[in-house]
Amino acid sequence: MTATHQDEFEALFDPANRAHPYQLYAALRERGPFSRLNGLVGVVGDHDTCSRLLRDPSMSSDRMHSLIGRANNSDAAATAEEGKRAPTVGFLSMDPPDHTRLRRLVSKAFTAKVIAELRPTIQGIVDELVAGVVEDGRLDVVPQLAYPLPVRIISGLLGVPIADHHRFEDWSRRLVRGLDPMAALGSKEELASIESARDDLSEYFFDLIARRRADLGEDLLSKLVLAEEQGDALTEAELVATCILLLVAGHETTANLIANGVLALLRHPDQLAALRANPALIDGTVDEILRYDSPVQLTTRVATEPTTLGSITVPTGGVVLMMLAAANRDPAVFADPDRFDITRDARKHLSFAAGAHFCLGAPLARLEASVALSVFARRIVNPVLAEDSLRYREHINLRGPEQLIVSFDQVLNS
Repeated sequence: MTATHQDEFEALFDPANRAHPYQLYAALRERGPFSRLNGLVGVVGDHDTCSRLLRDPSMSSDRMHSLIGRANNSDAAATAEEGKRAPTVGFLSMDPPDHTRLRRLVSKAFTAKVIAELRPTIQGIVDELVAGVVEDGRLDVVPQLAYPLPVRIISGLLGVPIADHHRFEDWSRRLVRGLDPMAALGSKEELASIESARDDLSEYFFDLIARRRADLGEDLLSKLVLAEEQGDALTEAELVATCILLLVAGHETTANLIANGVLALLRHPDQLAALRANPALIDGTVDEILRYDSPVQLTTRVATEPTTLGSITVPTGGVVLMMLAAANRDPAVFADPDRFDITRDARKHLSFAAGAHFCLGAPLARLEASVALSVFARRIVNPVLAEDSLRYREHINLRGPEQLIVSFDQVLNS
């Protein structure tokens, strides 16, 4: 890797580049694959390679197989075995057969029928949130729309009491830092913050599980508790880890999808006008947002055998870092990739990954985003972005604004 490559790669992790990272992604995609950390990390960004590796069964999702941060992972796993702490990533970081078993249990809550039945609830929450800003003439998109919608939906699925929703924001914001590809190399202070959030959420769910054992309901958590009690090889640590994964992944990524979508539509008023004129474009709009400004920018896999990528070889235990945001703008797959066009066929994007780990909650995320963005396009009259209000969250992996303020003339009746 040349000095230029190194400078561009490191620039991705500079918070100063959060607002405009895509030129860096394009340069790195064109110059890849390349290696980092003395050859232990291989970086790729072209669509074909990323798509192939995501589907490759020889690529492990289990960080315990990685040579990077193995000591930290081992310590955390040992503590979890003692029952003091649950892993934070659940089946997201598992391989078959454990991944298959846990995914099968959880997938019952994400069938097409279950998701379709949530539409009236989602619509009602969005209408309620929009009604709350009618008199203000302004909408702070993240805390007033993008964040509360998915957290209320996933909390409802898990049976988390409404009164506890506010407790998750800080825990979740700290915990998602652990999903960044280079989290194991973070500062002691940052790692301690992640561990603290993990402990707090684990404690919360251990307590909630105990309450569910005494009073089972119809929510997903009750069904998972029942599965464990019936001997479906679901340990209590796995149960807690699954709850944490669903809570964090179930709202953080969707919140970013909604906020990124609002921003893209505001910056491309012709596309907002097209959606307003033809609401049937909403499904394509959601896919184009996922492609154009990916809520998940990067993901990793661990090589279980030496893996050749172009001119480099990733050793066994080495990490392959896939720049999904770069792959989603690969001109070999998407013509004029830097153009935001809600009429294009963007379904080949990799924002939900691919293969065995294709995002379980993708249909729910699509539905929540489609309802929220449809309402925004249809009911918010003359929305104007306050550019000086736009501020991005610090971490690189889950991309989305921290603050995004929109002024408007009025809100139309639903």
